[in-house]
Amino acid sequence: MQRGRNSMSRYRPPRPAGTPLITPEGEARLRAELHELWHVRRPQVTQSVSEAAAQGDRSENAEYTYGKKMLREIDSRVRFLTKRLEKLKVVRERPSDPNKVYFGAWVTLEDEDGEQARYRIVGPDELDLRQGMISIDSPLARALVGKALDAEVQVQTPTGTKLWYVVAIDYP
Repeated sequence: MQRGRNSMSRYRPPRPAGTPLITPEGEARLRAELHELWHVRRPQVTQSVSEAAAQGDRSENAEYTYGKKMLREIDSRVRFLTKRLEKLKVVRERPSDPNKVYFGAWVTLEDEDGEQARYRIVGPDELDLRQGMISIDSPLARALVGKALDAEVQVQTPTGTKLWYVVAIDYP
């Protein structure tokens, strides 16, 4: 996929759906992306396609061909987001026991060397390791769910078994 000035920088191909849970922030991001695609990007691309079409011979017209490809990608993402948002359950309430790790929790872990890491357990649509967002479907999240403070968590990683201790649990 070409990355020109008109490219959709946030486009990601649809992936297996996973657990249909999402945080309110995650839902707001998906709705904002859907709005941006449908009300801003699509009209812009439609306009450039019709301008390119007005120039005559479409078979030699790169702008026209690229524009049509962009419209297909936008429409595909719009369809995916629309269907996905219908299926998602937004988790707004805090768990009955906020001293345990559940969906939406920020969890601070410490390994055997004293290194700390902080992760938030979110839906698969919100996965973003740079921001510490891990999917509820990931092995680490599955190992953490239901654990309390000071719990020991073992997870199989590509480099072997890793041991962590839960040192903090917070709900936003």
